Amino acid sequence: MDNSTFLNEMFGLKGKTAVVIGGTGELCSTMALGLARAGAQVVLVGRNEAKANERLAVIEAEGGSGYFAQADAGDRNSLNDLLNSVIEQSGRVDILINGAGINSPTPFVEITDEEALNILDINLVGIMRACQVFGNYFISRDVPASIINLGSISGLNPLSRVFTYSASKAAVHNLTKNLAREWADRDIRVNTLVPGFFPAEQNRKVLDESRIAEILRHTPSSRFGSPEELIGATLLLASNRAGSFITGTEIVVDGGFNSMTI
Repeated sequence: MDNSTFLNEMFGLKGKTAVVIGGTGELCSTMALGLARAGAQVVLVGRNEAKANERLAVIEAEGGSGYFAQADAGDRNSLNDLLNSVIEQSGRVDILINGAGINSPTPFVEITDEEALNILDINLVGIMRACQVFGNYFISRDVPASIINLGSISGLNPLSRVFTYSASKAAVHNLTKNLAREWADRDIRVNTLVPGFFPAEQNRKVLDESRIAEILRHTPSSRFGSPEELIGATLLLASNRAGSFITGTEIVVDGGFNSMTI
């Protein structure tokens, strides 16, 4: 067996369909590119079709295939419609990535109930809804599936200035472990991919120059991550062969940030 055959057997996703909620964002669209290059058909889920088409053009230029589907993570009926649409168009779903999320730099004492509940609804309850909708499909069809929930380094560390976001992501980490335990005997693996600090839209909204300098001082790699550096972990968790015994875990991709004491 040559190396390319071995790698394809371990990580190849030909014939699989991956639904990427939040797939129009920088990180999730790059993860989707990795899945597509491994052979999966990717469904970029979001609200902005123009942005999705830009991402899909990159995927297709790299030899991958995919399409856009509009859905609202805050609406259960929308997620049900999404599932039905993907099954109608692709015939199946094998991989679910939950990457939709919002953030806010509001100081703790100024956070309103409305803002807190909105962040919790999108970041936590939205993932819960998607896991319920797609999990029910996986269970009822006996699909050996992979669910990858995007966590956050701020869900593992008490980082200031993003209090509600951090709380919502910590809850996502806990939800993931609970689902992994409940669904392991169904061959449904549920894991958390935990990006450290990457140049994503959410970080740009909450990081000023002093905060960036502080983060880099506490990151052994002394730099921010590149979205492409999430692809390896994504393929490991998505593959039913390479990741067959990995469930309920957190894979942290952060340049060593989490290993440091702040």
